[in-house]
Amino acid sequence: MKSVPCKFFSALLLSATLAASAADDGLEIMSLGTTNTMVRVMKPSKYLILPIEERMADAQIDVLVDGNIATTFYARLANNDVDYTVPFDLTPYTSCGQVILNIVTENDRATSREAADFVCWDEMSLSNEFDTKNREKYRPAFHHTPLYGWMNDPNGMFYKDGLWHLYFQYNPYGSKWQNMTWGHSTSSDLVHWTQQPNAIEPNGIGSVFSGSCVVDHENTAGFGKEEVIAIFTSAGVSQVQSLAHSSDNGQTFKIYPGSPIITTEREARDPNMFWNEQTQKWNLVLAGALDHEVLFFSSSNLKEWTLESKFGQGYAGQDGVWECPDLIKLPIKGTKKEKWVLIVNINPGGPFGGSATQYFVGDFDGHKFTCDNAVNETRWMDYGKDHYATVTWSNAPGNRHTAIAWMSNWQYANEVPTMQFRSANSLPRDLELFRAPDGDLYLSVTPAKEVDSLRGEKLSYDATNVEDAPVSFNLPTANDGICEINLGYNIKGTQYLHVTLSNDKGEKVEMTYDVRKRTFRMNRQESGLVKFSRHFPTTTVAPTLTNGNEGSLRLYIDRCSIEAFDGDGRFAMTNLVFPTIPYTKMTVAAEGGKAKITGLDIYSINCK
Repeated sequence: MKSVPCKFFSALLLSATLAASAADDGLEIMSLGTTNTMVRVMKPSKYLILPIEERMADAQIDVLVDGNIATTFYARLANNDVDYTVPFDLTPYTSCGQVILNIVTENDRATSREAADFVCWDEMSLSNEFDTKNREKYRPAFHHTPLYGWMNDPNGMFYKDGLWHLYFQYNPYGSKWQNMTWGHSTSSDLVHWTQQPNAIEPNGIGSVFSGSCVVDHENTAGFGKEEVIAIFTSAGVSQVQSLAHSSDNGQTFKIYPGSPIITTEREARDPNMFWNEQTQKWNLVLAGALDHEVLFFSSSNLKEWTLESKFGQGYAGQDGVWECPDLIKLPIKGTKKEKWVLIVNINPGGPFGGSATQYFVGDFDGHKFTCDNAVNETRWMDYGKDHYATVTWSNAPGNRHTAIAWMSNWQYANEVPTMQFRSANSLPRDLELFRAPDGDLYLSVTPAKEVDSLRGEKLSYDATNVEDAPVSFNLPTANDGICEINLGYNIKGTQYLHVTLSNDKGEKVEMTYDVRKRTFRMNRQESGLVKFSRHFPTTTVAPTLTNGNEGSLRLYIDRCSIEAFDGDGRFAMTNLVFPTIPYTKMTVAAEGGKAKITGLDIYSINCK
């Protein structure tokens, strides 16, 4: 008879000890080796609280109900230190039977004892509540963010019955990218948001990548009038397009059993659909990501789609994958005419590195998009580093075309200095077209009118001349210095107009109008925390697209961002900043001659 190694008894004893101690808390933890642990839920609770350590690799967690896999997700379970916790909602599973989590980790521990010493097994717990109170210094005060977890692309947005619905790429189990799910928030005014339960979760076809929603007013899909229809990318081994529908105004969705409804031989994602009045059919645009093109489809019933044409190969930005397309018809300012605009996001290949949003102006007949742009010309919707995955709301009232973006950059999105959550959305923006001095049409981007409702106390300053010596203005101190600034200027007679935001630690953001080059630039190299990524310290530059000397600059300053807009919408620039203390002062100076501040209003922000 062979003897049993002592280490077997040691591992068995350790497992028994862990199980006994955890049982008192309603969990039985069974250590099965260096990479495998099972956790049995032994008493009713709403949440299993998971301790997360971001530097760890993802653990695969299979949720077993009576021995069958009900769902699988991934989390960076803490080995040594707990950075934060996330909740796993047990209620859909415990009502169906006994729940066991089968957890497979990647680690370099040599023995079962070492693996069983991971801090996550001690800190894992059951609870009927999860505290979402903000613990982050840099959480924005007036931009949409998830209560916790990771967020990237906005998707599926629509307006119905007085509510703006914003879905977003979401990881509920950590603040780095993983477990792509449709998170969901709603707002009655586009500026105050309430996070709702997750809307669409991964299934056997794959994770839930970006997509779009429409309101099927005439029941063309056969699910009922006013049904909300979602089409999104299911990302598994391949990327295919799936359909889901909602009869409760987008709160919950049922997966259409005929999914996937669109398949392609090459990688394609992020479907965006709309009703085309001209053809009386639905159109859908789909990003041929690796081929740097957009595919155009048509349908009568939202379930069966015909490929009509393709556009993009050889056009504009070709350095990265194409993603998150949108096709909209926009009015031309000062006329009764309209033009089609194709929005395409690209990563990498942005004007200052990483991800950005480009657009094309042209015509669309329901079958083919014809571009007015020169083949080698790239036009950017926003000239900052932190404006990506821009798409518009469907079914918006008053025929509005209102867009929102993910306010980050793939170069450093996983590394920005927050942990409870990562990433915010830009302010919502209304889109039009305008004709520039060169005779071409360009995108006009202005903050949505609802943003004005955030204004609190106003400080107004009279017109004043500025020269080399900076003129100084105090910024609000409430709510960490968040504010809106409207600066009118006349730059005739000078070479540069400098606008600088700063604090008492010498951290600053410098903005400059170059009169001769007709550009606006923003330098955040000394803005605060910048060393978390070599790609973060940078200067971004936008063409002002005007020959005039008078104009205005609108600045929106939140706890971790600055959004700059030309007063007439001729350019936009969005950049993250992480000052260690708020900016408290703004200075304005001219270089190479005199300039004039024609008016200055500084608003505090009501963020409740």
